[in-house]
Amino acid sequence: MHPTAPHESSATAPGEASTRRRRKDARPSELLAAGLELFVDRGFAATRLDDVARRAGVAKGTLYLYFPSKEALFKAVIDDGMVAALLAAEERLAAHRGPAAELLHELLLGWWQQIGSTALAGVSKLIISEARNFPEIADYYRERVISRGRALLRQALERGIDQGEFRPLHVDAAIDVIIAPLLMLAISRFSLRLCGHEVSPEDYLETHFELLLRGLRPAGDRP
Repeated sequence: MHPTAPHESSATAPGEASTRRRRKDARPSELLAAGLELFVDRGFAATRLDDVARRAGVAKGTLYLYFPSKEALFKAVIDDGMVAALLAAEERLAAHRGPAAELLHELLLGWWQQIGSTALAGVSKLIISEARNFPEIADYYRERVISRGRALLRQALERGIDQGEFRPLHVDAAIDVIIAPLLMLAISRFSLRLCGHEVSPEDYLETHFELLLRGLRPAGDRP
């Protein structure tokens, strides 16, 4: 706590005092938002907890009350954003009763709406660039995000195969093919632009899905 003289306290405007109290009691969500911004902007190695606290408008000690280390903060960022989105997708898959093609389409668009179009997309680029130097966070990301995302796609593909909508195929290879364009689209938002300025992310995803669906259908069902 910063020492404040009595006359300084009495001179503080009510609105300013309220803002300071709110910042002092900042919720974890504000700290997570500040952490995500800095992780994406600077990378894991260059992000300092001092800077996260400053971005959130709290003392570093307040940050430590919630997150004892930078690794803990980063894992919480993943859980709060990406894992929460995957959980919603898992619930959508469990409740879906229509064609597997519709389910796959929902999963791809849901990924863009909840992850790809947000700052969370920058986490993928961070993991790719810093995984070798920080294997612990890479392993955490693999377990909490990659494995669960692949399981979602595996269930959708296997459902389509079982229902006769999709032809028999190498499911794990198909998952890699589905994910690669999504990953590159996410990375392009924070580095090089892979699709031209005239191609919107929505058109990119719809084209990807259309080509994907043509390849998944049994030979006799292809136009």
